[in-house]
Amino acid sequence: MARRVPADPLLVVAGPGGELREVEGVYALARSGGTAVRPDPRSWVPLPEGALLFHLPGRRAIGLDPTTGRPVEVASDRDEQVTAAAAFLPPAYTALYLSAYRREPEAPALPLYCYAAVGWRDGTFVVPALRVDPDRRQDVALFDEQEIERAARDTLARFPGNRLARHLVENCALTYCCPAARNFVLGRWEAPLPSSPACNADCIGCLSYQPEGEVPVTQPRLTIRPTPEEIAEIATWHLERAPRAIVSFGQGCEGEPLLRGEVIEEAIRRIRAATRRGTININTNASRPDVVRRLVDAGLDAIRISLNSCREELYERYYRPRGYGFEDLVASGRAVADAGGTVSLNYFMFPGITDTEEEFAALCRVIERAGVSVIQMRNLNIDPDLYLERLGLPADLPPGFGIDRWRKRLGRRFRDLRFGYFNPPREAPERIAPRTGRGGSR
Repeated sequence: MARRVPADPLLVVAGPGGELREVEGVYALARSGGTAVRPDPRSWVPLPEGALLFHLPGRRAIGLDPTTGRPVEVASDRDEQVTAAAAFLPPAYTALYLSAYRREPEAPALPLYCYAAVGWRDGTFVVPALRVDPDRRQDVALFDEQEIERAARDTLARFPGNRLARHLVENCALTYCCPAARNFVLGRWEAPLPSSPACNADCIGCLSYQPEGEVPVTQPRLTIRPTPEEIAEIATWHLERAPRAIVSFGQGCEGEPLLRGEVIEEAIRRIRAATRRGTININTNASRPDVVRRLVDAGLDAIRISLNSCREELYERYYRPRGYGFEDLVASGRAVADAGGTVSLNYFMFPGITDTEEEFAALCRVIERAGVSVIQMRNLNIDPDLYLERLGLPADLPPGFGIDRWRKRLGRRFRDLRFGYFNPPREAPERIAPRTGRGGSR
């Protein structure tokens, strides 16, 4: 018996108070590039736990009129003005398409989130998305607020003079609810080690530094400069006690960690003198391959290289690098791969740019040259229209061939390539049982 194809979901809009609701008789469309498209109905999945729903001011929702088969703008519903809506997906999920809308001339720039399409089907919100990583280390069901508060107090008591520990507890875990910082205080999985207030790039979508003020930052940037002793103290403690332990330099609340190469090198040497357990990773723009080589010699196990595109011109328009070029990224990856370490790409996915033939070919060349073994399919957090504008691409950019198809093609091309969302530990995955009771924040 043939499997029943689900129906198209209904279009979701936001009312005057920001409340979201479906529009009867209009199907949801989604965006790839700058074009409204009709996703395969099977690509829509129930809204994951931990997702956020947004209303998009100054933007008219675009849906599909099933009677004519043509796109329609929806500016009002039930005699009220409405705007477009979107979903921000939790960690481990990648958006296949973005929200489809028409931006009005005076619309404000959107904050630094990813704006996935959202629809309504069978009594629930749905999104076109994939869970790309089975690891549940940042699922909201695994965070209990009371447990986090207790663990945070214990962590501060354990490291009374450590400024980095205080930053991770008070700013990251308790104020901004960073899942990685919360896992640090809970003594499990991956812990962050932010270390650098400075950066040698000027990314359009930087989460911690927006000097032009066009959009607000997601979190303020680190202001302290941790010492090797402060870093090694908390990193060793974490690696010694956590299951599938990872410590990672390079976080959203800091600049570029390679600018503090000497400090990080000394910290790694101290860590590895104390313990051989766990994985030491660096999340980086990979701008200084000479520093990366020294870190590998000190004991670095893995590198995650962030980039929005493997086409040099698009990379430079987004990152606006200072004092380094695209070839440095390749050389940094190769330095880790040649030493037997893990090379991941923190690849910012944007439907309509990532899934084009030109970008696909460029990515394949980078995988081969840099020794990439893992693709982390991260959503690009930025206003889609602003992104196209800053990259010099047309507002009506044609759609791509599909993120799901992109993943399948890449997997056939590179049989040993792994896909995911998180930094992989050296240890094998473990089964994590869901927690009952209250969940945490995103």
